[in-house]
Amino acid sequence: MSAASGVRIAAMGPEHADEVLKIYQLGIDGGNATFETTAPTWDHFNATKLPDHRHVALDDYGTVLGWVAAVSVSDRCVYAGVVEHSVFVHPDARGKGIGLILLRALVYSTEAAGIWTIQSGVFPENASSLALHQRLEFRVIGTRERIGQHHGVWRDVLLIERRSASVG
Repeated sequence: MSAASGVRIAAMGPEHADEVLKIYQLGIDGGNATFETTAPTWDHFNATKLPDHRHVALDDYGTVLGWVAAVSVSDRCVYAGVVEHSVFVHPDARGKGIGLILLRALVYSTEAAGIWTIQSGVFPENASSLALHQRLEFRVIGTRERIGQHHGVWRDVLLIERRSASVG
């Protein structure tokens, strides 16, 4: 039995809001997931994420174990097939394949919608995230050096992307 057995993917909805934002805040508190310092309100989160590309991983009891969501990178038509994503897994569920299941769901939903590139920025120190993304053919495009300050410290970000083999 795999560690992720019994996990199902569902469309993220308002009924998941509290757990999604809690997992987001736990990731923020870890210090290597994002430049954000606090999770947004559900209204803001809900308004900015693409509805067809937001998924949650649920256990047998309906508890959210993690989530993945994407946003458009630009409103220019040339970038219509490019999204930026985030994936967060509850600390107690890490190392059990949840991130991989979520990323696969995102790849499936984006390719079905004609999206040809999924990208993200990852702190170089976030080795587990980089390893996860490499399993699904994300590649490092380059390093954005000292791109922003996080708690008063300049941080680098690795720009990663996955190009669809079936779209574009």
